[in-house]
Amino acid sequence: QVQLVESGGGLVQPGGSLRLSCAASGTFFRINTMGWYRQAPGKQRELVASITSGRSTNYTDSVKGRFTISRDNTGNTVFLQMNSLKPEDTAVYSCNMRLQMNAYRSPDDYWGQGTQVTVSS
Repeated sequence: QVQLVESGGGLVQPGGSLRLSCAASGTFFRINTMGWYRQAPGKQRELVASITSGRSTNYTDSVKGRFTISRDNTGNTVFLQMNSLKPEDTAVYSCNMRLQMNAYRSPDDYWGQGTQVTVSS
């Protein structure tokens, strides 16, 4: 059984930094794309950043230059370094991984439990 475990959320003042991490555990063949999504109260969930197995990255415009997504050398953990945080970054952040359970199966989506990020003075 695959599980994604997130850590690193919390309360931070505007201009501060936080680092989120999400680790995959269990047995699987390969992780393809990893991503971070967020959902603020009353808003739709949006893709914040994503990274492919080849380490190509993509960011939503509002976080470009402030957030950095990366994955560790094992390829099983994804990070989101968030700098220069703004109140509008406040949301529940969830990691997503597209996993292949074996070489013959199409990737499936797996989600972390979500972690609250609050930016407030």
